[in-house]
Amino acid sequence: MTTYWLEHAWLGTYAEPGVALDVADGRITAVRTGVDTPPPGATVLRGFTVPGLANAHSHAFHRALRGTVQVGSGTFWTWREVMYTVAQRLTPDSYFALARAVYAEMALAGITAVGEFHYLHHAPGGTPYADPNAMGEALIAAAAEAGIRITLLDTAYLSSGFGAAPERHQLRFTDGTAEKWAERASALKDRDGVRVGAAIHSVRAVPADQLSTVARWAEERRAPLHVHLSEQTAENEACHAAHGVTPTRLLADHGVLGPRTTGVHNTHMTDADIALIGSTATGTCMCPTTERDLADGIGPAVALQRAGSPLSLGSDSHAVVDLLEEARAMELNERLRTHIRGHWTAAALLRAATADGHAALGWTDAGTLEAGALADFTTIALDTVRTAGPVPRLAPETAVFAATAADVRHVVVGGREIVRDGTHTSVPDAAQSLSDAIAALRD
Repeated sequence: MTTYWLEHAWLGTYAEPGVALDVADGRITAVRTGVDTPPPGATVLRGFTVPGLANAHSHAFHRALRGTVQVGSGTFWTWREVMYTVAQRLTPDSYFALARAVYAEMALAGITAVGEFHYLHHAPGGTPYADPNAMGEALIAAAAEAGIRITLLDTAYLSSGFGAAPERHQLRFTDGTAEKWAERASALKDRDGVRVGAAIHSVRAVPADQLSTVARWAEERRAPLHVHLSEQTAENEACHAAHGVTPTRLLADHGVLGPRTTGVHNTHMTDADIALIGSTATGTCMCPTTERDLADGIGPAVALQRAGSPLSLGSDSHAVVDLLEEARAMELNERLRTHIRGHWTAAALLRAATADGHAALGWTDAGTLEAGALADFTTIALDTVRTAGPVPRLAPETAVFAATAADVRHVVVGGREIVRDGTHTSVPDAAQSLSDAIAALRD
């Protein structure tokens, strides 16, 4: 057994000083409060410890775009063309190298679990690799080396638009049909630190008569199912032209919505869409830094949550990797949109970044500091130039509204330290690894 002594800990609704966590076999076995000094032999974590952060929406290869897509003007659609050029260059080996570094960056930001929305399946031109899941297995291996959990959301991507065949750059994304997608995805298996889920890229990328095949695959496995939903007004308009309904209604009509489903973005929604999402307990993953970077818009997160949709957070295109920034951006975006402050408490934002994010990824036994939970937790420094000053009882507010990923000091996954004093224990050269992996793609 290992004991961790937490100077301050988030116990779900409040900050508690002096907490000892006993850990065995990767799980918390006991939570002891009122422990004013570290017990003999305990590992000391000074700062504010919260459950590990869950990044519910990631495209690892988008990290190679950071900086390069900030030049000039354009829209989501022009950004997408640049993204395709990077996608074409990746191999299983180069994707492993890039993803390992990206997941190490996530670990350094306090993220202990990632939902990888994975659609880069085949070789350029669409020819399957000898192992049809070589790219997905590369991501799984990368997460293991970086020390974080992964939910591989294997993604069906079959068309370029309503009734349109895949374009040249999209050929490596497609399996041809949902049935062939299901056959390939079924070869992927859960294992230690790994969950396999499903994703529908979008209603424009999966024909309506094949949506139910993907939904049924996820239902039979009781696996998470994610879908990009109403990220762009153009998607809504094209869906209405093709089917006479909104994307949300189309998904509902084909059995996609439900409590294991998460809509990513949910940006441009009608009142009826919001009611459908809420009444089916379908989750909403907001990605504020990407949504503002791509000029997507501000989604109706408050209305969705009030309707019954649990909220989670993702870094998506990795314009930045900082779940604390995603959390506060959701609140601050609402302030700009409504001219009113205080839509979520720090506690509610932390829940979206932890327990509800893990639940969206199928890790229902993570995201809390309580006996029986997975021993995944993150310590945020309270003595940096950003976090110094407030009294410790305001640590949640300090963490959410002042701290950044740079203030993450320690990270534990499965009872094992993967970040100590701001350094990754197995990828100590994370920055150089990122530089090398991205440079190789550009060369």
